[in-house]
Amino acid sequence: MELWIPITIAAAFLQNLRSALQKHLQGKLGTRGASFVRFGYGFPLAILYVLVLNRIVGLAFPSLNWTFAFWAVIGGLAQIFATMLLVYLFSLRNFAVGTAYSKTEPVQAAIFGFVLLGERITLGAVIAIVVGVIGVMLISVARAPLSWRNTVAALTSRTALIGIASGAVFGVSAVAYRSASLSLDGPGPIMNAAVTLACVTTFQTAFMLVWMAWKDKREIVEVLRSWRSSALVGIAGVLGSACWFTAMSLQQVAYVRALGQIELVFTFMASYFLFHERVNRTEVVGCLLIVCGILGLLFW
Repeated sequence: MELWIPITIAAAFLQNLRSALQKHLQGKLGTRGASFVRFGYGFPLAILYVLVLNRIVGLAFPSLNWTFAFWAVIGGLAQIFATMLLVYLFSLRNFAVGTAYSKTEPVQAAIFGFVLLGERITLGAVIAIVVGVIGVMLISVARAPLSWRNTVAALTSRTALIGIASGAVFGVSAVAYRSASLSLDGPGPIMNAAVTLACVTTFQTAFMLVWMAWKDKREIVEVLRSWRSSALVGIAGVLGSACWFTAMSLQQVAYVRALGQIELVFTFMASYFLFHERVNRTEVVGCLLIVCGILGLLFW
C-alpha cells in the first residue's frame, strides 16, 4: 500500500473529529470563533512537530522562498474562509448533510490542480471521482422526493451554494498548499509538509486574532474561556492538517481529496451516534456510492 493512502484516511478521520467538535462550539463561540480555534490552539503543536523532526529525527530545515510565501498565504486565507463557510453550514443543515455539500471538492481540486499545476489524472480516476460526487449529490437531495425539480432546487439552494463554495475554496487551499510544499528545497516531503503547516497555521492565527480584535474583542475572551474544548479542536485540526499536507506532498491533490471523501463514512457515524440525527436510505445509498468511488480510485 502506498504511504499516502493510510495518511489520507487518518487525515479524514481527524478532520471529521475536528468538525464534530466545531459543531458543538459553533453555538457558543459563533462562526468566527469556532473557526479560529482550529488554528489558534493548533499552531504551537505544528511548531513543536517541526522542532521534533529537526532536533530528534535529524531532518534539516528547508530554505524558505517568496514562491512558498505566496502560496502559503493564498492557501491560509482560502482555508480560513472555507472553514467559516463549513461551520456556518452546520447551522443550516444537519452535520452529515452539511459536510456532504462541501465534498464536491475533489472535482474542483482536480480542475484547480490541472489549471495551476498542470496535473493530469487517469480516465478511471475521473470516473471514480464522478461516482463519489454523485453520491454527494444524492445525499444533498435525500430529504425530498427524488425528482429533477427537487434535485435542481436542492443544488441551487442557499445551503447547497454555500457548501459548494466551501468545497471550491477548500480546493484552492489544497492546491496552494501542495504548491507551497513542493516549492521548498528540503530533505523530503515530511519535513516540507511540516514546515508548510507551521508557517500557515501561525499566519492564520495572527490574521484571525487581528480580525477578531477589530470586529468583536469579546470573541477572543470566549475562545479563551472555552480552552478545554477549543484545545481539542486545535489538536485534532493540526494533526489532521499534518496528515493532509504530507499526503498532498506525496500525491496529486485530486487523488488525495477524492480518497478523503471517506470522511463522510465517519461523518454519518458521528451524525447518528453523537448528534442523534436521523439518516435515511437515500443518504445511505449516497454514502455507499462515495465508498465505491473511493475503491475505484484506489484500484484503477
